Amino acid sequence: MMTDTNRPALATTDDSLVALAALLERGACDAVRAQRYLEMPAQRPPWQGTGLRLRRGERYTLLASGRIHWSARHPHLHGGPGFHLWARIHPGGHIVNLVGDAGSFVADSDGELELGIYLGMWRSAQGDLDTPASAYARLEGGLAALALVWREDALRGLAALEALMPCPAARSELARLRAPTPRPPGWSYLFETGANDIFRVCDTDTAPRICLHAEDAQGILRKPVSLAISPDTRLTWRWRLDEHPSRVAENSTRSHDYVSVALEFDDGRDLSWIWSSSLPPGVTFPCPVPAWSARETHRVLRSGLAMCGQWLEEDCAVAAEVAASLPSPPTRIVAVWLICVATFQHGTARASFEALALHDGARRIDLL
Repeated sequence: MMTDTNRPALATTDDSLVALAALLERGACDAVRAQRYLEMPAQRPPWQGTGLRLRRGERYTLLASGRIHWSARHPHLHGGPGFHLWARIHPGGHIVNLVGDAGSFVADSDGELELGIYLGMWRSAQGDLDTPASAYARLEGGLAALALVWREDALRGLAALEALMPCPAARSELARLRAPTPRPPGWSYLFETGANDIFRVCDTDTAPRICLHAEDAQGILRKPVSLAISPDTRLTWRWRLDEHPSRVAENSTRSHDYVSVALEFDDGRDLSWIWSSSLPPGVTFPCPVPAWSARETHRVLRSGLAMCGQWLEEDCAVAAEVAASLPSPPTRIVAVWLICVATFQHGTARASFEALALHDGARRIDLL
């Protein structure tokens, strides 16, 4: 096993990962071509080499455990592997992230598998971090990861591991691969916040619908579009919020859990219309997360929990809303986002979206 021998084992290490790594080192599973176990302290910025060389097209899985604390004063602020652990094939590969405590991937280039602890904001899809290394000094805790390179595919390999010994992370990943979440066609997750399974296509006999179910998770689902902003530009949709991830105002870094619909503009900014648990409609504020404050502005569209469980229709006059919310107006819409954050208070969000469309006079762009 490859560990940092200059420090004690992480307190949050899953014993089953350690046991599985030891078993695999003895050649107990023919499905595994190579494996490496690492312990990663929170204070170490990305990236850390695993020593595993992969060829383009090879399949690999990461199983992980642990917790990283963001603030000594606020112990509820923390994240696990599903938030913090990312990987890439270096050089040339794109960054990928775990869903929960595991993830399975295909190497997109020849090179070494590297693991990194994410904090703040990525600058590029290759894993350049737009966060100073000094920001890691305040973090506590760490992650443990077991990297597995398969001889064939991940599904068969994980099934072989399941027969070998119980491991919660491996079991959850096997279940995820056997029943993948159908992603809405034409939509993808914003690379800066990572892929997830929280948004899915819903089965419905009526209009197309996207459903959201997030438990201590986050994600931004993005659909590209190109539309110049005019006085007639409108954004319309129907949504039903069944469970709100917050019970307090969302304009703090300690409680920034929310559900929203947003527009991304040609200048790199976005305006997000949120359903707040308690802030009054019309309140506008920059994202309280420092890495996002210059990029994202929130505007409260709905407030309170009394209307939860009911379908509501929205009609936003984009030019007027932008003028009231941003110091300088953008000229073009380049994407529509569906956003959910439920990681600060580790709660649950459940919602559904229908009839999402952009309008410009007689022109209508259906987004679902």
